[in-house]
Amino acid sequence: MKLFRKPEFPKDTDGSLSLLLYFVAALIVPNVLLAFTEHYPFWTVAVSLLVPSGFYLIWGVLLRRSGVMVWLGLPFMVLGAFQLVLLYLFGNSIIAVDMFTNLRTTNPDEAGELLGNIYPSVIGVCVLYLPLLFLAGKAIRRHRIVSPRLKRGAIGAGIAMLAAGGAMSLPAGRSAAGFRAATDLFPVNVMYNMKLSVDEWKRVLNYRTTSAGFRFDARRPNPAPEREVYVLVVGEASRYGNWSLFGYGRETNPQLARQQDLLLFKNVLTQSNTTHKSVPIILSSCQAEDHDSIYLRKGVIALFREAGFKTLFVSNQAPNNALIDRLAAEADRSVYLSRGDVDGSLLPYVDEALRADTSDLLVVLHTYGSHYSYDCRYPRSFARFTPDTDVSIKKKHKPQIVNAYDNSVLYTDQVLSTLIDMLRERGDICSALFYCADHGEDLFDDDRHRFLHSSPTTTYYQLHVASVGWTSERYRMRFPERAAAARDNVFAPATTGAVFHTMAGMAGIESPWVDRRYSLFGGEFDYAAERHYLNDHNRAVRFEQTGLREQDKELFSELGIAL
Repeated sequence: MKLFRKPEFPKDTDGSLSLLLYFVAALIVPNVLLAFTEHYPFWTVAVSLLVPSGFYLIWGVLLRRSGVMVWLGLPFMVLGAFQLVLLYLFGNSIIAVDMFTNLRTTNPDEAGELLGNIYPSVIGVCVLYLPLLFLAGKAIRRHRIVSPRLKRGAIGAGIAMLAAGGAMSLPAGRSAAGFRAATDLFPVNVMYNMKLSVDEWKRVLNYRTTSAGFRFDARRPNPAPEREVYVLVVGEASRYGNWSLFGYGRETNPQLARQQDLLLFKNVLTQSNTTHKSVPIILSSCQAEDHDSIYLRKGVIALFREAGFKTLFVSNQAPNNALIDRLAAEADRSVYLSRGDVDGSLLPYVDEALRADTSDLLVVLHTYGSHYSYDCRYPRSFARFTPDTDVSIKKKHKPQIVNAYDNSVLYTDQVLSTLIDMLRERGDICSALFYCADHGEDLFDDDRHRFLHSSPTTTYYQLHVASVGWTSERYRMRFPERAAAARDNVFAPATTGAVFHTMAGMAGIESPWVDRRYSLFGGEFDYAAERHYLNDHNRAVRFEQTGLREQDKELFSELGIAL
């Protein structure tokens, strides 16, 4: 007696079988591509093709009306389209938790800038899925019914595929790479990541409640007799390698190069390549290792307020109800500029705060820096490297893309230099400035053809960020030990998680939550500490475990940077 009969499919007299096979084939395309881009072992590839195919076969015939189940499968098509676009953009990896968070926190103008330049992938998914939906709608209008014979054949084939895939999951799980449906099986892994993103969003929404009772117990035992002013500038997508201050061949920092007493921090790595996680790390006492506590504590602005400072937060990025906005709301005054402003528009608010009174002051500026589209980030008078016009995201357009990116760095140079001049001109105050980018950027740098940031796997270009500091003459006179420590720590192995502690050390603020081992303005910086990165599932991992390739490690090694 046969346990399984060979599935029998009827002749395709009304197109129902063709529609079913088109449905399965279209939805399995992401799995086929991921099998190549993720370099899965054989058993994992087999599971990732058999199990979804079997499921889609059964799904397609659950209802009698031909075409209805295709339309009910629209969520699978949306996930597939999203996955295909991301593969076009990044070259590998499934839809990450951070991708869903980016959808929620990216404003429509930013999304429009990006989508307008990745149209080949958008056209591709439209060509793949829209005809399927059209044919399904046509089948619904013509009242096509799935025949009993087709239903039996599809369900039989689907069960056989599911059984074979389930059997192969055993050797897949025992392989060196391991196998978990939650991380390795599309679209199960994407649904799991979607759940994690929702969980994280709930924690952000509850931040004011969960952090309400938190206090730093901050104190400042040795304030200067005159006014103290400290400025923290949070950069955007500014990678180390395109700053001439750090050896780039193009002169992208002519103004800062003329500044006296500039501090060039050459060994700073980001703890996240996504803005919505990296900037809160910069503003918080939490780091990758204790990231879950970020929802329970307040940030650097609250620390300075407890220590007696007036606080101002000015952002050139639109509010999006993310954790950044929660931390910014702790300031005495929070300002968000209108969309389309260049970063120079932040400066009048700093000038106004400097002139307002004589209170000690902390200013936090969240810039647009080198966020894509790059040519929108600077006035046309700063288009030194040309052509720099907006072009589609393709490898062949790399020269124009890099020109625009370098022009955005050139404008950042102007903004920072102007800020320093504003502080220097007020010789009666004790002042200092610290700049750190939230993450870097890929610019079609090598044969991987990677672009932008926020990808689940990292590169050297996304991790190594630009960071500079500056101290006034009066600051160096009042706090010579701190100034000297900063000069000594220019090659300290820091991360964006050190910014909070660096700002506290710069201002001489003490608190149980301030760790001197992470302050670049302190003599106790821990050079032996292991550096970590916050991965897509919010777990702290070593940088070498973030998907770096050998060419990335070689670039770090050439600069003497240990991971």
